[in-house]
Amino acid sequence: MVAPELVKRAQAGDRDALITLLREIESHVYRTAYYILNNEQDALDASQEALLRIYTKINSYEEKALFKTWVQRIVTNICIDKFRKAKPTVSIDEHDMTFTAEHNVEYEIMTGYLAKDIREAIDKLPEHHRSVVVLRYLQDFSYHEIAESLNLPLNTVKSYLFRARQQLQSLLQEYQKGGVRG
Repeated sequence: MVAPELVKRAQAGDRDALITLLREIESHVYRTAYYILNNEQDALDASQEALLRIYTKINSYEEKALFKTWVQRIVTNICIDKFRKAKPTVSIDEHDMTFTAEHNVEYEIMTGYLAKDIREAIDKLPEHHRSVVVLRYLQDFSYHEIAESLNLPLNTVKSYLFRARQQLQSLLQEYQKGGVRG
């Protein structure tokens, strides 16, 4: 994710290194926030808050953990706080589809529906299951990195992922049958 030398330079007070570091992790931070919160504006707010916290707390990072794990913990905690405080909202974002001769329109439509169903199913998971799913399958974290990021025992992470997969499978089967819609 980020070169360790860049982190060390940022911690040593090199402002350019710190800005470069923040730019390198910006899209990763936003992507994580978006997948957890599933709302563009909330994700922007959370990622901005996370980047600010990283900027001000860079000296508290210790090399005991991977830098990406440290960043992930910050982002996830901010998102969880926002999620707890948030009132239920309905997203009205619509995705533009480009119809050109080069694309298989039917495939694009079906892929769009599948992605929407998966996103809705993930949104229906309990908060703790959603976090581990996002980190494992959308951010490609190992079980150990998830455990470290969320400050959970490794077996708890495995248990959460197992239960989350079962719930997702059940929800997606219901979507397939046409029984559940967000």
